[in-house]
Amino acid sequence: MIDHRLETFVTLARLKSYTKTAKHLNLTQPAVTQHIQYLEQYYGAQLICRARKDMHLTPEGELLLDYAQKVLALSTGLKRSIANSTGLVKGYRIGATLTIGEYVLPEILIAHRRSHPNIDISMTVHNTETILRQLDVDDIDLGVVEGPFNRSKYRHRLLKRDSLVLVVPPNHPLAVRDAVTFEDLFPEKLIIRERGSGTRWVLENALVTQGYSLQDFASYVEIGNLNAIRTLVMANLGITVISREVVARELKNQTLCAIPIMDTNLEREFQFVYLDNHADSQFITGFMDYCIQQVDPSSPRGK
Repeated sequence: MIDHRLETFVTLARLKSYTKTAKHLNLTQPAVTQHIQYLEQYYGAQLICRARKDMHLTPEGELLLDYAQKVLALSTGLKRSIANSTGLVKGYRIGATLTIGEYVLPEILIAHRRSHPNIDISMTVHNTETILRQLDVDDIDLGVVEGPFNRSKYRHRLLKRDSLVLVVPPNHPLAVRDAVTFEDLFPEKLIIRERGSGTRWVLENALVTQGYSLQDFASYVEIGNLNAIRTLVMANLGITVISREVVARELKNQTLCAIPIMDTNLEREFQFVYLDNHADSQFITGFMDYCIQQVDPSSPRGK
């Protein structure tokens, strides 16, 4: 059995907050403090420096964190291996952003379940910022995101490339245009995703590159639901910039129109993200291989 005080220490090192650690582990804050004090007494070294507005690990704390993460990973891996050898169903947790979770992964997960009946995968759908927080506190094993992230902190691998498009209803005056500029769009009402969304980040970054911002639009409204955004645009209640994946059917049926925005890069990447030394690295690697092959059958496995 693994000393649960090591789990408390690792969680505190990630969250950098006694209050958040207590809430995440369903402990009282004094219990978290007692766990850390016990470890400091046991190892005979201060593990955490506590300043008024900051908390960081000492060199000894960093050393313990490295070993503790490996010990916990080995423990989890052992439980997985035993479950595998006894034929028990194994469960894994994936977090995906809205576009990926609603329009890219569902069919892949169905196919994966059929070919791997002993593996259960649960998926939560949030924006990029939330997915990264879930990774940090071990609420998920693997994330799939469309927004920016710290590439030195997280291991990552490309799933596929995606492009955003300006979308308007077919009866909109801009629908007859071959291309538009941002200036052409500023008199319009813009419907955008909420803060923390990868889709919004790409759009805002493109605006800033040309010296603009969301404030240049006549008005804008934030909506965190892709179906709602699509429905509002179809009802001619605004325009949007959204993933081509989301409106592929409507573009094919010509119930919506996509228009290029001149001199604007709206390309982005769908990336797997996960933490190093994860106990389920074998599953993560295999699942990433599977998804990439499903998205692009010509991709060699493991590349």
